[in-house]
Amino acid sequence: MKKIIQAVLAEIEEVVCHVPDEQLKAATNYIAAAGRIFVFGEGRSGFMAKSFAMRLMHLGADAYVIGETTTPSIQAEDMIILVSGSGKTKSVCWTAERAAELGCVILAVTTNTASPLAAHATAVIEVPAATKYRKAGEKESIQPLGSLFDQSTHVLFDALCLDYAEKQNRTHEQTFKLHSNVE
Repeated sequence: MKKIIQAVLAEIEEVVCHVPDEQLKAATNYIAAAGRIFVFGEGRSGFMAKSFAMRLMHLGADAYVIGETTTPSIQAEDMIILVSGSGKTKSVCWTAERAAELGCVILAVTTNTASPLAAHATAVIEVPAATKYRKAGEKESIQPLGSLFDQSTHVLFDALCLDYAEKQNRTHEQTFKLHSNVE
């Protein structure tokens, strides 16, 4: 098992270290300037988006998950972060189209900068990871489907949270106060 764990960690490190710093800095700047932040993705990518929204909320951001029953309507001054490895997931692309129509800031997290999702984005984080489609030129992965993309996205989101927390001068104690206390 240790060899498998080391191989998975090496794959993640290879991917996250190749994401351009400028993209990550731009993303944090957009997040820091946003009034409200919405996230959306399908499947495991959606879980990564949800975990990101949760941590942003812990850091004091006004964050929501598209599709949840308590999520308000999105407005022109809002930011939306959309996650799709392929950049072609229909519901995610439709959400990007609608957010663009409303004038929202759109951050796309994808492997495909030539995708319909990226075409609607204000900014893109290109995650150079294997996806379930295993397209030509994609990095190899020992993992099934889009596991490498999802894991790398999670790590990148946590890095964005650390940068955001620093920009907002958020301490561990402040963050802990917003963590659930009914569990």
